[in-house]
Amino acid sequence: MVFPLQMSNLAESMGASVTENRQEPTCLPGCHSPVPKDLEAEGLCALHFMLNVERICAGMRRETVIGGCTSSRRLEIGNYVRATAEKLSHVAVVSPSLSDEMKKRVLTTFLTIMNLQESLERSSQRNAPGPVPARPSIGRAVARPAIAHG
Repeated sequence: MVFPLQMSNLAESMGASVTENRQEPTCLPGCHSPVPKDLEAEGLCALHFMLNVERICAGMRRETVIGGCTSSRRLEIGNYVRATAEKLSHVAVVSPSLSDEMKKRVLTTFLTIMNLQESLERSSQRNAPGPVPARPSIGRAVARPAIAHG
C-alpha cells in the first residue's frame, strides 16, 4: 500500500473553499478555522493538518513494519518525516497562541512522527546487509578445555 506524500490536492478534493466575505481560505466544509500561511499549500487548518499527518504516519508505519519497503520508499518516507516535522514545528511556534488542547495535539503528532522515524530505522536495519555469521562445521569435533591436575 502506497500513501501519497503530497497533500496539496487534499483540500481541493474535499471541497475547500474561500469564504466570500473574508477572502481567507478556510479548511474543509464545516470547519471555520483559518488556514495558516504555512499550510496554504495543503489547504488545511492546523488541526486538520495534524489529523492528516497522524493518519498518513500510521499507514506508513504499518508499511515499514510489514517490511515491504524498498530503499527508495524508505528514503521517501524519511524525507516526509523531516519535512512534516519541520512544518509542524513552524506552525506550532508561529501560530497565534494555541489552546492547551491544540498544544497537546501538536505533541501527540510529534510523537507519531517520531514513532514513524524509529520504525523506519528498524526497517532499514532489518533490510541492511550485514556480516554472515560463521557456523561451525558439523563434522568437526568441539575441543574440550584442558584440565590441569596438580
